[in-house]
Amino acid sequence: MTSGRLTIGAFVSIDKDQLQTLLECLQQVGYRTIGPQVRDGAVVYDDLASVNQLPVGQIDIQDGGHYRLEADESAGWFDYVVGPHSLKNFLFPARETIQQLTLQDGSWASTTPEVEGPPLAVIGVRGCDLNALKIQDRVFLEGPYVDPHYQARRERLFVVAVNCRRAAATCFCHSMGAGPAVSPGFDLALTEFTDRFVVEVGTDRGGEAMKTVPATLCSVEDIQTAKDVPKQLEKQMHARKPEDGHPQPRELDTTGIKELLLGNLQHPRWDDVAERCLACANCTMVCPTCFCSTVGEVTDLTNENVLRERTWASCFTGDHSYTSGGVVRPSVKSQYRQWLTHKLASWIDQFDSSGCVGCGRCITWCPVGIDITEEVAAIRGEDI
Repeated sequence: MTSGRLTIGAFVSIDKDQLQTLLECLQQVGYRTIGPQVRDGAVVYDDLASVNQLPVGQIDIQDGGHYRLEADESAGWFDYVVGPHSLKNFLFPARETIQQLTLQDGSWASTTPEVEGPPLAVIGVRGCDLNALKIQDRVFLEGPYVDPHYQARRERLFVVAVNCRRAAATCFCHSMGAGPAVSPGFDLALTEFTDRFVVEVGTDRGGEAMKTVPATLCSVEDIQTAKDVPKQLEKQMHARKPEDGHPQPRELDTTGIKELLLGNLQHPRWDDVAERCLACANCTMVCPTCFCSTVGEVTDLTNENVLRERTWASCFTGDHSYTSGGVVRPSVKSQYRQWLTHKLASWIDQFDSSGCVGCGRCITWCPVGIDITEEVAAIRGEDI
C-alpha cells in the first residue's frame, strides 16, 4: 500500500469502495463535492455526498433529439457518457450578480460581489469537457480582459476526470482530438475496471488528496492496461462500430473546415436547416464552450437598490445581433449559420482552436434532432 503524498504522473489502483474515501477526504478539506446522478430521467451534475448517489449500472442511449437512460447489469459506475450539464454550469453560471448599486445621499455607490461558497471538486469529468474547460479558460482568462468571477472559481476547482470506455451515438470527440482519453488538466483521472479504479495523479493537489486513500502502486503492465481502455474505444469510434441495436457513433471531417464553411455562406443547406431549426437555443445552452452573455438590471420597489446581473445569451435571439440600425441577423438561417460558422471556423481566428469538442450535446438536446456533423457533411457534398 502507498503512504504519503503521490507525485505527479503516479498511477495507483484502488478498490471501488475507496472512491467514497476520496470523496470524504475532499469534503474534509472544505470542497463542495459535485458528481453525476439521475435527475428527471437524465444524468446531471449535483451535490454528491456519497458514491451511492452515482448512476451505477445505468447507460444513456442518445441520438438526434433523443435521450434515454437504461439499466444494464454489465454497466459500471461511469458507463453513461454526458448529460446536459458541463463544467460551464459551475464556472460560468447561467445567472450571477456582477455589480450592486445603492443610492446613498443622492449618488450611486457601486460594489462588486465576491465569489462566495466553498471550492468545488467535480467528479466524473470526461475528456471532451476537460478540453471544453481549456477553451473557456482561453475565453475568460487570456488576453487583456480577465473575468474575475470565472478566475476565482477556476482557481479553486478540483477535477476528478474519467476515461471513457463507452461512447454514445452522438459522440464524436475523437474527430475533434478531445477524447475519449482525458488530456492533462485534471487533478486525478480514473480508469474503471470491474472491481477497481486505476487512478492517475495529475497535480500535486491531486497527490495530496490521495494521501489517506488506501491504494497500491500500479505495475507497468497495469498502467498500459489502463491506457489501452480509451485507446480501444477510440479505435471503435473511428471504425464507427455501433453498440448492439443502437446507432453508430458520429464522425466529423475537420479537414479545411474553416475554409469550407466560410467559403459556402450562401450554400442551399443553410435554407434547408432553417426550415427545421426552431431557434430555441438549446444547442447553445448545453454546449460546454458557448460563452455569450447579456447584462440586465433588477431594481427593488424603492428604486434605490439595483442588481446588475449577467445571464447566458444565445446567437439564436434577435437581441444578440441588435445594433442601432436594427437586428443584423433577423432570420433563423442567418442565426444558425452564425452559430455553426463561429463554432467551427471563425473561433479558430479568435482562439486558435475549434470551439467544438465533439460531446454531441447539441445533437441530443436539439428538439428536432439537427446534427452538426450531418450539416457539415452536406455542405462538403457528402452523401448523408
